[in-house]
Amino acid sequence: MPHSTSHLDTSPKADLVLLSWLAQLPKVELHLHLEGSLEPQMLFDLAVRNQVTLPYQNVKEVKQAFQFTQLQDFLDIYYQAATVLVTEQDFYDLTWAYLLKCKEQNVLHVEPFFDPQTHTERGISFATVINGIDRALEDSEEKLGISSELIMCFLRHLDEESAFATLILAMDHLDKLKGVGLDSSELGHPPEKFSRVFAKARELGLLTVAHAGEEGPADYIWTAINDLKVSRVDHGVNAIHDPALIKYLQESQIPLTVCPLSNTKLKVFDDMNQHNILDLLSLGICVTVNSDDPSYFGGYMTENFEALIVSLDMTQEQMIKLVENSITASFCCQQRKQQLSSALRDYI
Repeated sequence: MPHSTSHLDTSPKADLVLLSWLAQLPKVELHLHLEGSLEPQMLFDLAVRNQVTLPYQNVKEVKQAFQFTQLQDFLDIYYQAATVLVTEQDFYDLTWAYLLKCKEQNVLHVEPFFDPQTHTERGISFATVINGIDRALEDSEEKLGISSELIMCFLRHLDEESAFATLILAMDHLDKLKGVGLDSSELGHPPEKFSRVFAKARELGLLTVAHAGEEGPADYIWTAINDLKVSRVDHGVNAIHDPALIKYLQESQIPLTVCPLSNTKLKVFDDMNQHNILDLLSLGICVTVNSDDPSYFGGYMTENFEALIVSLDMTQEQMIKLVENSITASFCCQQRKQQLSSALRDYI
């Protein structure tokens, strides 16, 4: 390995060696909201392009607004910013900008989320949204070497009827989708609220994931598993409070797609040095590192790994295991998983 120490040295030189090694470490991202990758400059550029009035005068004001005490603070700005996304080209440009960042950080496979209801509720057609995203994802495989699987999320603060209507719209585009997910405000909206929608999605051949155990309790993780039959749990950090659930996750190896910077930005943990991702890893849980909404939370994949190095003294071996978990937990075909594993082995 380029960096041979087991633990992060305190010397600046050792720090730089490990961080340099991390920069080109092959990575896989499984929990990323495309709308959450809308950078302040693109937000302004699209607002001008589409003649959308924003409550901010400049990029600096946008960044100042990105201070949150809870999930809802973030969501209020998130949905407001999404109004600048209007045309198919807007959705292409948004997705392509994220993929270029992935290329820069050596992220080889991505499974991004998108929230169609955020757009259809304001009159943007489902086809406009998904066609722009899909075109960028197709181009990324050919031009950037980044493979992908796309996941459509339902907004849990809306009702079951809206989710079903969205699933009906998606039925003409199943060839572009790998699965469905569940996001937005967790508290007060348990996973079982959408059991019938998820059952229908599974009948259509779609895999299922769901946000659970971020702000919500460990019980929400249980219902995501038992009622929604999820293949992965997004976030899931509150599993640590339920010994029976920890045992189940150890045995089942249902993955948790954890987002460290997001968790601290939204005060799930007050400080990164309190984060439990490495505790979960040491317990044999299939945890993975992801960036969630990187424009809002201060970093993409590399920055999330860096935060764990700096605050939790994460080792090189732990980083490798986290990437291995992401490959295992991904929805790509077995051949692609083997290619990703080979790229990781060749690097280390």
